Amino acid sequence: MIVVHATFPIDPDERERVLDRIDELQEHTREEPGVIEYTASTDVEDPNLLRFTERYEDEQALGAHTQTDHFTEFAAMLPEILAGEPEIMQYDVADATELEL
Repeated sequence: MIVVHATFPIDPDERERVLDRIDELQEHTREEPGVIEYTASTDVEDPNLLRFTERYEDEQALGAHTQTDHFTEFAAMLPEILAGEPEIMQYDVADATELEL
């Protein structure tokens, strides 16, 4: 499984436009083969910080996602909406165990 965690600091003036676009991005991405989870949210302490949590069955599913129109359109708008440097981390997970509380 591939896990991606990304944070994007966004310009407060672009927040509403970005959130509208994120809804569409999530909807289309969740329909892609090999996508286990694709969630975008705003940070509790900073509403202008977007956090993406993404899980894919494998590297091929992630690669296919990055070639879709909805992904490339979002990526193209990043220079217009960012208010700082994004951080994108990819993890290759060989084994995952669900924890119980």
